[in-house]
Amino acid sequence: MREPPSPCNRVCRIDERTGWCLGCRRTLGEIADWPMLRAEEKHALLAQLQSRDQAPA
Repeated sequence: MREPPSPCNRVCRIDERTGWCLGCRRTLGEIADWPMLRAEEKHALLAQLQSRDQAPA
């Protein structure tokens, strides 16, 4: 499986209410873990981020 690029878009601010980055919608833990995740895990996280995009901010 091909490794996806990081979803980071350089808008790095954490929403205090959700705990998600306002740019990429990852948590601080997910951001820190990204370099260590396998390709399948990264794809799974990206799928979760898509559903977070649909969630009200």
